Amino acid sequence: MSWRPQYRSSKFRNVYGKVANREHCFDGIPITKNVHDNHFCAVNARFLAIVTESAGGGSFLVIPLEQTGRIEPNYPKVCGHQGNVLDIKWNPFIDNIIASCSEDTSVRIWEIPEGGLKRNMTEALLELHGHSRRVGLVEWHPTTNNILFSAGYDYKVLIWNLDVGEPVKMIDCHTDVILCMSFNTDGSLLTTTCKDKKLRVIEPRSGRVLQEANCKTHRVNRVVFLGNMKRLLTTGVSRWNTRQIALWDQEDLSMPLIEEEIDGLSGLLFPFYDADTHMLYLAGKGDGNIRYYEISTEKPYLSYLMEFRSPAPQKGLGVMPKHGLDVSACEVFRFYKLVTLKGLIEPISMIVPRRSDSYQEDIYPMTPGTEPALTPDEWLGGVNRDPVLMSLKEGYKKSSKMVFKAPIKEKKSVVVNGIDLLENVPPRTENELLRMFFRQQDEIRRLKEELAQKDIRIRQLQLELKNLRNSPKNC
Repeated sequence: MSWRPQYRSSKFRNVYGKVANREHCFDGIPITKNVHDNHFCAVNARFLAIVTESAGGGSFLVIPLEQTGRIEPNYPKVCGHQGNVLDIKWNPFIDNIIASCSEDTSVRIWEIPEGGLKRNMTEALLELHGHSRRVGLVEWHPTTNNILFSAGYDYKVLIWNLDVGEPVKMIDCHTDVILCMSFNTDGSLLTTTCKDKKLRVIEPRSGRVLQEANCKTHRVNRVVFLGNMKRLLTTGVSRWNTRQIALWDQEDLSMPLIEEEIDGLSGLLFPFYDADTHMLYLAGKGDGNIRYYEISTEKPYLSYLMEFRSPAPQKGLGVMPKHGLDVSACEVFRFYKLVTLKGLIEPISMIVPRRSDSYQEDIYPMTPGTEPALTPDEWLGGVNRDPVLMSLKEGYKKSSKMVFKAPIKEKKSVVVNGIDLLENVPPRTENELLRMFFRQQDEIRRLKEELAQKDIRIRQLQLELKNLRNSPKNC
């Protein structure tokens, strides 16, 4: 082997991270202290959503992106869940529709009004009940409108058709808690990682497992499809408890193509892949660093570029969709970093340094836009289609024309001993039990008052009747 170092040319070798000025950050946010391994943040071209700390149920904030600076403590929240919110995701095709899942076993769909919330929102557009235990993950299908995936602690993945508001498929191949879900480009394949130490590639419509890897030396935590390369990248822990990444061929999971140790820290590694630039970003939970690599189809497959360093540890990261980036500044990726200790959301822009101010076509190829390629019925019928692409050349600002219409669902009931079990769901937490107790006390007090008024009315009617009987008859 030659001693000479191997140099490779890349237009992204000088990419650097730029933190937004303090006035362009979001401050004073009570970020959740939940230890669930999720990002607790979702962002699109119009809104930023953050799961917050709250008592007596779960809530999250939705803030218009232009409303930077300090957020007031009494800022309106979405607070309809009865348990902690564990994951939130924006609809990729409708900017003001967001899905959330919670410890209360439900998935809910919310419609955010124009300009953001003016008061607390407690009524969801759609409530989805199908899991028997808490729901830890939600993911929208990448090319089909109104298809949502949810993964619960009952080890099941449910596929929801929001046009009818019902689950249409169930994937039941996991034997433990599902840690992560990721789709390929056209959404025809789903890959999952699980606490049973297995990596799976699944055909979602049939639920059939196409490939399965039993990861004994590389304990997988997170997985991401690498675009159309037919590759998977996983992050996890080696047998020596060091953080590690592995690259896999999606058609053969018998052995990883490469394994690479990162460092000896204990925090989870979150992978983010940009299919347009073929760049991979690795962000550690609990540390402030973001490493980035370039992925290729030929050896060595993975080329280290640089590292963004920050002293403030991150709890999670939201990622701006491509059509929300500032192309005039040659921004190719943007993170929204959650700094729990400061109650701060900090935008971090990944920028390619260029001298020219003109549009750089080589770093902005056609990218998936905000138009769905398929309807739910088409996808469920077996059709696969690549995303509808768009250009970023003119600085994409067009709002989506799509509108979410909640299905009209007939009220179902399950009556046992005269009690509707769906209407009278038993409380699951102590706070919920107290709320139900006080509601029932108010109801009992109201019924007693109503009963007393009825008694008075009955006495009045009895007296009138007695008077009528005693009065002399008129001839």
